Amino acid sequence: FNNITSYYSRTLTWGLHNGGKVALITLIILVLSLMLPGMGFIGNEFMPQVDRGEMVVSIELDPGASIEYTNQVTQKVENIVSEFPEVKTILTSVGAASEGLFGFYNNNTSDLYVSLVPKNKRKLSTGAIGQLIKAEILKLPGLKCRVSPVSLMGTTLRTPIQILVQGSTFQEVLRAANMIADVAKTVDGTNDVRLSSEEGKPELRVDIDREKLSALGLTINDVGQNLRIALTGDDDSKYREGMTEYNIRIQLDQFDRSNPGDAENLTFMNNKGQQIQLKQFANVYQTVGPTKLEREGRAPAINVMSQAYGKTSGVIGNEIMEKLKNIKLPQGVTYRLTGELENMKDSMKNLMYALLAGILFVYMIMVALYNSFKYPFVVLFSIPLAIIGAFLGLALTMKSISIYSMLGIIMLIGLVAKNAILLVDRTNQMKLEKGLSTYDALIEAAQTRFRPILMTTFAMVFGMLPIALSTAASSESKSGLAIVLIGGLISSLLLTLVLVPVVYQKFDKIFGKKKTV
Repeated sequence: FNNITSYYSRTLTWGLHNGGKVALITLIILVLSLMLPGMGFIGNEFMPQVDRGEMVVSIELDPGASIEYTNQVTQKVENIVSEFPEVKTILTSVGAASEGLFGFYNNNTSDLYVSLVPKNKRKLSTGAIGQLIKAEILKLPGLKCRVSPVSLMGTTLRTPIQILVQGSTFQEVLRAANMIADVAKTVDGTNDVRLSSEEGKPELRVDIDREKLSALGLTINDVGQNLRIALTGDDDSKYREGMTEYNIRIQLDQFDRSNPGDAENLTFMNNKGQQIQLKQFANVYQTVGPTKLEREGRAPAINVMSQAYGKTSGVIGNEIMEKLKNIKLPQGVTYRLTGELENMKDSMKNLMYALLAGILFVYMIMVALYNSFKYPFVVLFSIPLAIIGAFLGLALTMKSISIYSMLGIIMLIGLVAKNAILLVDRTNQMKLEKGLSTYDALIEAAQTRFRPILMTTFAMVFGMLPIALSTAASSESKSGLAIVLIGGLISSLLLTLVLVPVVYQKFDKIFGKKKTV
């Protein structure tokens, strides 16, 4: 320790005589560290991707597939998934899709909730195993498959990349969404690119001639109500037997409901008591329509969704938006990032405000304690030095900037300032009590406070190591925060011990000259 202290004293002596070089070296290191995200060494995302050992395997057949056929195909998929040794349990839901928070039901979709063995008992990550499972399932003809690792919040489907497409008509929005999806597929890192609504769902369409309808003495309400009862059924009627009440559903049988030719022969009673067939005032035909209709702000909308694999969602989203600048979309169609990327943008903005507020509060409390505006400003020079270590730590450990790492940077504001506070306070004490010059007071303060600075810094660093080095399930969510704290504390320790005395000496000369004048 004495040798380290002696080496530090020599370094500080050189720094105090070469303040310009120290400032230049520090500035270069700071600029290079701030360039790391832009150079691709540090990604950005809203929530870090975690390995919970759980995934959802979603399969989708043709829109017209029956629930029975979907069940048969799902059983084949179950057999494929169960052959993987890492798979522990499978829970299957046929006819359900976990799209969004609440989900919906379709005859042609199924979800398999797959739980893997613990992280320490397998060699591959959940994402890698999911890609292998997907490759095997896609060998079955006539189905779509996507595999989604369960996110930190436990949601069953994680689509961090979402682009909302809006326009005046659904057809224009659908065409533009397909163009954006094609662009997204060319970006490295996108996975399972799809639309929230697609064409292809079979439907029976009834185009009514309103003039003929009015001439025949019928109304839209009469036609719609009778069609609903015939095709969907009506269960308003009840049958009571003793104390038990049964619902009675009235509708056409399956054979009559499945043939468009029979549907156009449905009869309606007009206000004169005449029987009018549907084909007399409407054109009935079989066609396909969208699987789902969406609106945003009362305008037709479709979400282009993608998962991220191998790269962070923020980087992928920025690359997609950059490529879309060269694509000419239909007139009146707009697009913007939504979902996690929108939340990330808003959260990062709010966290930046919190960061600035934290710096301001630290400065204000030190002004009150020091009864000076000069010395607290010297202490603030230690905060950018923490950013250097934080970004270098993220780059070296291949972590991303998320809300957790940003929280770590905010925490660093108070933690790294204590090194500068110890130096500045001791220097002021030596100048006031013993009348030492600024140079001698800085040397004495550095030698005296070197031990407590090392002790407090190493105590916090080693306290964070268990979180930073953890390999438990979902440990990725917390390790980024610990890496930021460790990197920031170490860089602040190494640079603050030289830069803060240099800045103090410079400030003292400037303010000393002003007082003399």
